[in-house]
Amino acid sequence: MDIAIIVEGKNDRSRLARVLSPEVPIHCTFGTLGSSRIEALRKAIGRRHVYLYMDNDSSGRRIRGILRDVFPDADHIYTRRGYAGVEGTPEEYLIQQLEKAGLEEFILYPPPDEERLRD
Repeated sequence: MDIAIIVEGKNDRSRLARVLSPEVPIHCTFGTLGSSRIEALRKAIGRRHVYLYMDNDSSGRRIRGILRDVFPDADHIYTRRGYAGVEGTPEEYLIQQLEKAGLEEFILYPPPDEERLRD
């Protein structure tokens, strides 16, 4: 499956890059979505299947709404309300959400910690 993920900012991208294979391109909106930025995203994504992973705040909902129109077939990934955006979401929860979206083949699972090995 050829996919791409769109997030709001570079910190979101860095956070996701820690748990995703480098073969998955992660694109940023950088908070603004003028026609030139939308066109640049369209061009960069090409024919890949799009996943939208925005913050659960008013800005994230606004950006998600715009991108929903631009990429109507996109799948939506959500972070829990109360986390400080995608960048502040614990890795364990990020992984759960990526699994829920069916992206297991692209997830870089952290090695089990020693406490789990003792069980």
